[in-house]
Amino acid sequence: MQTRARGKRVPPAPGARPDRREVRPFLKWAGGKRQLLPHLRRFYPVQFGTYFEPFVGSGAVFFDLHGRGLLEGHDAVLIDNNGDLVGCLRVVRDQVDVLIRRLKRLAKEREDRPHEHYYEVRDRRFNPIRRRLHEQNGRSFADAYTPELAAMLIYLNRTGFNGLFRQNAQGGFNVPIGRYVNPRICDAANLRQVAAAFARARTRILLGDFSAVLTEAKKGDFVYFDPPYAPMSTTASFTAYTADGFGEEGQCRLQRVVVELAQRGCQVVLSNSTAPVIERLYERDETVRRAGLRAYRVPARRAINSDASARGHILEYIITNVPRREGE
Repeated sequence: MQTRARGKRVPPAPGARPDRREVRPFLKWAGGKRQLLPHLRRFYPVQFGTYFEPFVGSGAVFFDLHGRGLLEGHDAVLIDNNGDLVGCLRVVRDQVDVLIRRLKRLAKEREDRPHEHYYEVRDRRFNPIRRRLHEQNGRSFADAYTPELAAMLIYLNRTGFNGLFRQNAQGGFNVPIGRYVNPRICDAANLRQVAAAFARARTRILLGDFSAVLTEAKKGDFVYFDPPYAPMSTTASFTAYTADGFGEEGQCRLQRVVVELAQRGCQVVLSNSTAPVIERLYERDETVRRAGLRAYRVPARRAINSDASARGHILEYIITNVPRREGE
């Protein structure tokens, strides 16, 4: 792995204008962190080596760091266990112009029959093609992802219900169509900015479990974890983004990885819900405290819940060993 020199870096002054290369996440993703960014920014380290983001999802924190100029001179490693997401991100990074042409074609086809077109793409194109790709490539599925498949994934994400990525027991994408009048399917300018952001940070995009970060992260590196949140109630569980899900055992494994990274000297930031299991794992655990980690409760707005009455302002955790900057 190539790394860049870890020289001192002066962060932008509080309130400074973002870098002119403003980039927005191009995918909607359950649990995206854009609304939590004002709190997370107070924990961006002043100096760091490589930036790692397991559970990358929409990449909101990666793009925020890029937009604020904080990835200048740093490599980035993005990790996720969702092969479709990893394959799509790699296509944007490596074949963005071909992807844009495919997206424009889908947008044109949709114009006169949006409802029928959505289910045609989902059931007659996307699912059969990705199933064959899985059968032919197994764990190398993401390596074989094509611009055609990535364009369909973005199309379904931009027009499907709530931007969810959900699979049935057979691994088929089964999200119904959303209620959008005029969704923006192909934002060519932003997609090119995303590709440029990946190139500028010499971004590697890896398929794997979040624990893969342990094989590469070193003292001084910056690691941000945004796992599927532990549910606050039985009606609030949106952890099954893939057929495998992410339950209490996964949260316990993640806690052990976070502690090991902190003990190694990495700068770690983790966001999660304030569910009892997370309180027990981080706020009441002596091993966590000895590793220098502290749990902060910050206000957030929960927008994803099957019960509309449960949506609104809540508290979430930011768990970190990075000192909080005041006044930003």
